[in-house]
Amino acid sequence: MLQTERGSDRAHGAKPAATIRPARWWRDARRWAALPRGRRLRRPFALLVLATLAGASPVTPPPHWSQQQISQLLTWMSAADGEGLSAIALDLPPLRAALATGKAEVVDAAATQAATQLLLAHRDGCCNAALREGWHIAPDPAWSDAHAAVALAVSTGQIDALFSAARPAHPFYQGLRQAYAREQDPDRRATLAANLDRWRWMPRDMGHRYLLVNAAGFEATLWQDNKLIGRWAVVVGKAKSPTPVFRAMVTGVTFNPWWDIPATIARESVAGMIAHHPRQAAAKGYVLVHGRYRQKPGPDNALGRMKLVMPNAFSVYLHDTPAQALFQQNARAYSHGCIRVGDALGLATTLLSFQREWDHDRIDALVATGRTQTVALAAPIPVYIAYFTAEPDGDGGARYFPDIYHRDSGASPQTGNGACR
Repeated sequence: MLQTERGSDRAHGAKPAATIRPARWWRDARRWAALPRGRRLRRPFALLVLATLAGASPVTPPPHWSQQQISQLLTWMSAADGEGLSAIALDLPPLRAALATGKAEVVDAAATQAATQLLLAHRDGCCNAALREGWHIAPDPAWSDAHAAVALAVSTGQIDALFSAARPAHPFYQGLRQAYAREQDPDRRATLAANLDRWRWMPRDMGHRYLLVNAAGFEATLWQDNKLIGRWAVVVGKAKSPTPVFRAMVTGVTFNPWWDIPATIARESVAGMIAHHPRQAAAKGYVLVHGRYRQKPGPDNALGRMKLVMPNAFSVYLHDTPAQALFQQNARAYSHGCIRVGDALGLATTLLSFQREWDHDRIDALVATGRTQTVALAAPIPVYIAYFTAEPDGDGGARYFPDIYHRDSGASPQTGNGACR
């Protein structure tokens, strides 16, 4: 327990000042930092300043900030609005008030708190935490403690590097930033801010080569060194069976695959067909083997001529389809959750072309045999199944996609003063 009364005051019988419990106010400030911005009060900054003036110090004292580091922090905070992080503007007045006191301990406490909030905002966003429900792509590696990261950056003179590393570097994020700066319509700005946050929920290093599926855009893309090298139209899940958001590793390609029919789909149609119309079921390749409903490889197989080997908890895969006519439509939400790929053999050829002896002719010959065969990739690659309702258009603006799963409905636009609604 720390008290602020001076010995001379005691000698003259002055009333002791109020007791300050630094561990409590610092703990309260850290709890406040973890709250969504829409639920935060402005009290903690005043608490920091008043407690520091009173002589209290946190359990772990904040690092000492130089004038240059304060200038760097103010620059990053002022630029946050252009990142769709307008709520950071609310932290500027308390920091400037702390600077006006001229007391190093007050400035250090306020600057550390402001920097921590800015770092958390670059990592996770400000106002759209509700949209993260069902987002099963985690940071990789996991973020370090924000307070510790700020303290380390101050002690090593790495303020700019700290915030640069927290900000996504993907070209689509950079393009959406440009679009956000140009867009004037409030609703579209809210959509852009929500999608900037979604990019913040992606790993900062997505891999040397990776697949990215955007369910809202009905598209799969292949990237290498963060450069787009291929696009494929896809069909995704219906509104009642949406394609989930997750990450998996693609280890190979299975040609002429069997389809292990999910129980829900079997109950809808296949089980009844096998029981009551066995000839029709046999013509479509449906069989019941050891209690499992399956479909043989062939022209009617729901997986078509290939599927990617990408084990995951959702039993969702990228695969071919015999229903090619669906790719002529602009909105393509028709599946039970899996991702049907237009020109699926073209995707398979592209993935296998990075290793010797695999080309289009060899793949066609393999498919023509009708035999099931899995070809391993020389090195597994990540696949990210995501959901973005806006994407850069290449000209400084954005193209917008239908919010087929109504996942933008919880987006929280920011008010003129930066607060979350």
